[in-house]
Amino acid sequence: MKTAAIILAAGQGTRMQSDLPKVLHQIGSAPMVIHAMASANALQPDRMIVVTGHGGDLVEAAVRDWRDDVHYATQSEQLGTAHAVQQAAQALDGFEGDAVVLYGDTPFVAGETLQAMQAARAAGAAVVVLGFEAANPGGYGRLITGADGLEAIVEAKEATPEQLAITLCNSGVVMADAATLMDLVNAVGNDNAKGEYYLTDIVGIARERGLSCAAVTCGEQETLGVNSRIDLAAAEAVFQWNRRGRALDEGVTLTAPETVHFAFDTHIGRDVTIEPNVFFGPGVTVETGAEIRAFCHLEGCHISEGAQIGPYARLRPGAEIGGKARVGNFVEIKNAVLHEGAKVNHLTYIGDAEIGERANIGAGTITCNYDGVFKHKTTIGADAFIGSNSALVAPVTIAAGGYVASGSVITSNVDEGDLAIGRARQVNKQGLGARMVARLRSLKEKS
Repeated sequence: MKTAAIILAAGQGTRMQSDLPKVLHQIGSAPMVIHAMASANALQPDRMIVVTGHGGDLVEAAVRDWRDDVHYATQSEQLGTAHAVQQAAQALDGFEGDAVVLYGDTPFVAGETLQAMQAARAAGAAVVVLGFEAANPGGYGRLITGADGLEAIVEAKEATPEQLAITLCNSGVVMADAATLMDLVNAVGNDNAKGEYYLTDIVGIARERGLSCAAVTCGEQETLGVNSRIDLAAAEAVFQWNRRGRALDEGVTLTAPETVHFAFDTHIGRDVTIEPNVFFGPGVTVETGAEIRAFCHLEGCHISEGAQIGPYARLRPGAEIGGKARVGNFVEIKNAVLHEGAKVNHLTYIGDAEIGERANIGAGTITCNYDGVFKHKTTIGADAFIGSNSALVAPVTIAAGGYVASGSVITSNVDEGDLAIGRARQVNKQGLGARMVARLRSLKEKS
């Protein structure tokens, strides 16, 4: 059975107190809407539809950064969840199969949960609703179940005392045949206090038409919705807790798990050791056996097997660290390749560069890659040695086995095996230092 995923992402989120659309606020360095799309991916959807509204252009641009085959629909007026689903009708034109409705501000629905809903559909339920056992049901809609499955969804304001005692609550996630779903939402009215069209009403309409409905349950944490900055912080904590647990289960050593922050797409191999206070931004892959020492900030980089990073290192997008390479304290690397066994151990900036195998870059070295308009490349060959406090003014090449003397400013290529010295000759003035100090002290006494 083919599946379409409809992601509702039109809300403004006034409680966020933000100009940014709510679904673009990030968890694990990825917009919430991307998390919802990732949940849907467990069903391998044949069609992905995102319903936008407030800040729709921004939402579409963010989604395209992650996936380029998404269909879009616009909810110009926010008139309720059923109304939002209606806007996906054109994007569903010609589609035959099931449709699942997810929410761009509910980022944690598990793929296994959606597969359980899919199984309930395959077992004969025309409409499947995702529910959860709430610790504090409060204002959640209650799922009323019986011998025939899901009988109704009752909003808390309209529930009887007996119904309010029910702890099985509605998450809002729904699955049905796409054509059936559209027929049902088209029949939803807005005769309620807010004058909105509620997706929850489709259960009652389906039952009136003799269609079977079922409820699938999940843990309450999966249905966590984000409506405020407090919710966002709570969701980030949930994401990090889960991601750390997954890393540990997959054979990663975290010496202080609570201090490591992962991104949505972080990939870590087994037998990697991560010390305290490490931050992973988007696009980081760390291969087997690497070591990430304390206080590193990594984003958009690839770290190969057995490499050692940090402490206090920053790897920026385009950093490619080869096997058993070393990147030490207060080193920043951007858009550069370090080949196997290369060492950049102290107080150094390497940008727009390629560093050969086993090359050694001395403390305080800088690749001067930017002329104010263009970026230029520095190439350093295998087994080259760059002395401390050197400035390599790109474009420049240091050939294999080349040497650069400490304190040099290198503006020309260095051939294989050569020693380059780019500094002024030292001159010692005999006794001048002592005479200067004596004079300054005399001036101080007179003042």
